[in-house]
Amino acid sequence: MFGSPGYLEKSDPEVYGLIAREENRQQNVLEMIASENHTSPAVLAAAGSCLTNKYAEGLPGKRYYGGCEQVDQIETLAIQRCKDLFGCDHVNVQPHSGAQANMAVYFASLQAGDTALAMDLAHGGHLSHGFKINFSGKLYNFVSYGVKEDTQTIDYDQVNALAKAHKPKLIVCGASAYPRKIDFDKLAEIAHSNGAKILADIAHVAGLVCTGLHPDPIPVCDYVTSTTHKTLRGPRGGITMCKDENTRAINSAVFPGMQGGPLCHIVAAKAVAFGEALKPEFKTYMEQVLKNCNALAEELVSKGFSLCSGGSDNHLILLDLRPYDANLTGAQAEDLLGLGGIVVNKNLLPFDTRKAMDASGVRIGTPALTTRGLKEDHMRQIANWIDKLLSSQGDQKVISQVRSETQELCQQFPLPA
Repeated sequence: MFGSPGYLEKSDPEVYGLIAREENRQQNVLEMIASENHTSPAVLAAAGSCLTNKYAEGLPGKRYYGGCEQVDQIETLAIQRCKDLFGCDHVNVQPHSGAQANMAVYFASLQAGDTALAMDLAHGGHLSHGFKINFSGKLYNFVSYGVKEDTQTIDYDQVNALAKAHKPKLIVCGASAYPRKIDFDKLAEIAHSNGAKILADIAHVAGLVCTGLHPDPIPVCDYVTSTTHKTLRGPRGGITMCKDENTRAINSAVFPGMQGGPLCHIVAAKAVAFGEALKPEFKTYMEQVLKNCNALAEELVSKGFSLCSGGSDNHLILLDLRPYDANLTGAQAEDLLGLGGIVVNKNLLPFDTRKAMDASGVRIGTPALTTRGLKEDHMRQIANWIDKLLSSQGDQKVISQVRSETQELCQQFPLPA
């Protein structure tokens, strides 16, 4: 059903070898990119199944192709599980990514040239929230809000003032690099009092939202989108949730509005992931993600590092390198940590004076390490390794020693199998 064992190795050893090298890389590094995670073997099995062969344009019971009996049941199951997980009125599980989940909302609620309000990319927003070279910034007139310079938290007064001044049809909230809780109730009140609809993009915090560990946008927002990887720990993909009255507009925006046939194998993998997230142990996992993030943050501060906004309420921290070493860029830090087996990404900080490819910060997350079973003491050790690497000035002896120690930790906590 899932391909004969060893078949790829025999039929295409070049591709097989590259996949094997990537599997080895993932097994032997500490993955701390906040938007990455490790799926279960069950999710991988569904994603690699024969369902990749099937076209199923349309919705369950309303397809443009025959032979959809099984995929109809699978998509219906994914829809119901997602509704149970988030308590939403409606969900379309077909978007191929988080950006396309957002695109569906834009297509459903805006016309080209309409004004929308969203968080500035440089302050923690996302490319699909109106960045000028992204489709969202090219098709729509996005106005950006940001964070306060002193607290580095969302400036809700600014959001309200901009909404009054620009009269957007849509306000977008949610972020890809924001370590604090988001007050969806306040943002929804601002939107609706100014005649706008509101979209909450919870791609990063979806696992926290569905377990009650983060404020919930479902009751107050017109639309809610998410990826299905990151904290949800599913396959790479997207979902678009909405109120009942927006169901038809969202479904039409997804198909035929922006994409053809859904990826049936990924829809199945989403169903598996939603089923896993509905189990009590998933909340225990998310609670540990938070504990690990807090332990990591506290230890890094004790080493002399500064954190954007002073800490974290979720699964990620933004490390401000400037007080630690004014000459060290985020790009350099990413490279040094990578040599030691710690994978992170450089990240702009609010009001950063460096360019994006250099940046003054590093974004670090704990979901993937928590999936492997690491706890608070391990986070403190990792903070110590981060300190050693970033103060090493490229000393090969230090890098080699840390790399040996991180690899040993990886071997103690192998990937889910």
